[in-house]
Amino acid sequence: MAGPDAASPDHAAPVDLPRRELDDHQVPWDSNQAVPVRSAFIPAGGIGRMSLRVTFLGTSGAVPTTERNPSAVFLRRDGDAMLFDVGEGTQRQMMRFGTGFDVEAVFLSHIHGDHVLGLPGLIQTWDFNEREDPLVVYTPHGTRHAVVELIHAVGADPSYPVSVEEVAPGEVVRRREDYEVRAVETQHLTPSVGYALVEDERKGRFDRERAEELGVPVGPKFSQLHEGTPVELEDGTVIEPAQVVGEPRPGRRVVYTGDTRPTEEVVAAASAADLLIHDATFTADEADRARETGHSTSVEAGRVARRAGAKRLVLTHISSRYAGDTGDLKAEARDAFDGRVVVASDGYELTVPYPDEVE
Repeated sequence: MAGPDAASPDHAAPVDLPRRELDDHQVPWDSNQAVPVRSAFIPAGGIGRMSLRVTFLGTSGAVPTTERNPSAVFLRRDGDAMLFDVGEGTQRQMMRFGTGFDVEAVFLSHIHGDHVLGLPGLIQTWDFNEREDPLVVYTPHGTRHAVVELIHAVGADPSYPVSVEEVAPGEVVRRREDYEVRAVETQHLTPSVGYALVEDERKGRFDRERAEELGVPVGPKFSQLHEGTPVELEDGTVIEPAQVVGEPRPGRRVVYTGDTRPTEEVVAAASAADLLIHDATFTADEADRARETGHSTSVEAGRVARRAGAKRLVLTHISSRYAGDTGDLKAEARDAFDGRVVVASDGYELTVPYPDEVE
C-alpha cells in the first residue's frame, strides 16, 4: 500500500476541483466495456423530489489493483454530499468520476489504511482551494485520536473547521430535516461500524382529482390539505386531509457495512433496505480466510441481504485475487439472494428510487 494521498506543500497553488450538474437522465454505460460501469435505477418520470445517487470510488480489498482503488463510496442526496471511507487516491477518483467536492461529512467505518489514507490529502487539497465550510469526520469509538493525528500528519491545522466525532453502534450520528445517518454494529479485527442512511416517511400522495370532485378550489387549500390541515369551503363544508391524501409512504434506506463479518445487527439495520452495500472480499471456498481476517464471503453477503429483505445488493471490497474475474462472487451471491446483485467496480453509479417507484 502506498503512502497517504497527500498534496505536497511545495505545490500549494489552488487546484481546479471539478463540479458537475447532476443529469437525472444519464445513459447507463455498457457493462461489457472496459470503462467503469455506471448503472442507474431510474424510475419512470425521473428521480423524484430528492435524488439519491451512489458512486463507488474505490472497490478493492486491502491491496489495490490497476482497476480498483481502495475503499471509498460517495453518496449525494439532493444537495448533501457524503463520503463513506476514504482510501488513498479518493480525491483523484472524485475528479475522475465527476462527483463534485462539496462534501459535508466523512463517515469512517474503521481506521485500517485502505479506508483512511486518502483523508489527509483530501483535507489538504480543500485547504489549498480556500474551503471555508466546516467538515465533520465520524469515526468509531476509541479512534478519534488516531484520526486527528492522521489529519495533521502532513502539515498544519486546516484553515477551515474540521471536527472529528466518535460514534457508537445504534447511535444517530447525523440528523437532517428529513433523514438521518445511524451507526451500525459490525464485526472486524478493529473497532468498526457500518452506516445506514434512513429517510423519514413521506407524505401520502395528494389526490387532486378527488379534491376537485369535493369542491376544493385549485390553490393554497391543496397545500394545506397535503400538509395535514383541514380546509373549509365557501358553503361551510369541511374537507379532512384523509379524504384526499393517501397513506404515508416509506423513505429510502441505504446501508454501507465497511469491512465486516455477517452480523445480526447488519441484518436488522438493512431490513427492507433499498440498497445494501456489503463486504464481499472472498468467494465461499475462502470462508476460513474470511473468518480469520474479519471479512465476508459473497454468499454470506447474499444471505444477509436475503434475511434483511433488501431490494438490491452491491458487493464491494473485492480481493485482488479476483482482479480478472468476479463472476463467481456474483453467482454465489445470486444463489443466496434473489434480488438484484451487482459486483461494484470503480466508477459504478446508481440512483436509488423511492420504494413505491420501483417497477
